[in-house]
Amino acid sequence: MAWGRTAAVKKPKTRSSSTPRNNLGYRMWMPTYPMVLLHAEDATVESPALAIFRVLPKMTKHEVKEYLTKIYELPVVQVRTQNYLGKRMRMIGKRRVVYAKRPDFKKAFVTFDHTLADTGIGCLVPGANTATTATK
Repeated sequence: MAWGRTAAVKKPKTRSSSTPRNNLGYRMWMPTYPMVLLHAEDATVESPALAIFRVLPKMTKHEVKEYLTKIYELPVVQVRTQNYLGKRMRMIGKRRVVYAKRPDFKKAFVTFDHTLADTGIGCLVPGANTATTATK
């Protein structure tokens, strides 16, 4: 041994219970994903029902399909997606110009099975129209 040096002893690496694992296998993030319904079309004789959702950019087509089938039990046939860049803005003040950007988003175009005829948009609620006609 050289003068002034001490022998280095390596400690064995142990994982504490608070250290996260890298590979967790199956991940279940679905309830935290926000999905906003932008537009919906009912089924016709020629075309099936269609809905357009605004989703997070990190959501995949498979996650959108599983989200709708497992949570809402909807018969999803096809999912198409489009990525959009957020709008860039320039705000001019008295002393300086500030640049900003809205967040990026993704649209999911979901086609449903022919068994789903009504998407629920614009449906007639029983008893809702009778109160307005009775007052006239």
